[in-house]
Amino acid sequence: MARKRRIWFPGAIYHVMCRGHRGQAIFVDDEDRRVYLDRLLRAVNDHGCSILSYCLMTNHVHLQVETSDVELWKMMKQVNMMYAIFFNKRYDYVGPLFQGRYRADLIKSLARKMEVSRYIHLNPVVARMVKNPLDYPWSSYPAFMGLSEDPLVSPERLLECPKEQRGLYREYVEEDL
Repeated sequence: MARKRRIWFPGAIYHVMCRGHRGQAIFVDDEDRRVYLDRLLRAVNDHGCSILSYCLMTNHVHLQVETSDVELWKMMKQVNMMYAIFFNKRYDYVGPLFQGRYRADLIKSLARKMEVSRYIHLNPVVARMVKNPLDYPWSSYPAFMGLSEDPLVSPERLLECPKEQRGLYREYVEEDL
């Protein structure tokens, strides 16, 4: 049976999740994470997408992606294929790295766009990897707070005036911690 086509239009925004096959780790060390981010940046540049927020966990990835005039699947195919080739070669593995097709939920409202970003940035806190999202180096949250430069993420695509809205966004993300 054929897969159901995803809804797509230029400017569509998605919450994308990729999981390791059978829950296995897709990142063993920081070098793996750096390579994934490099492959993601290359795919974003090749396809004109914007990453609104992201978080790399041990066995899965969360991305909030705004497409351009190129469908999401083309960017995701490039990043997942290039990273899987790297990973399998590095660890002498054969077979799939990712569990099936990535999940992509269409985001239809500004409120949902903010909720998804918050969810992504709090993922390592909920997983009890850190107590505060600023302590997790493999997400876009430090860039949102102006604490690091990140060529991958575009906080201004989510926060209209990032410098003025950082405090409000931090309050929104961390209010229940």
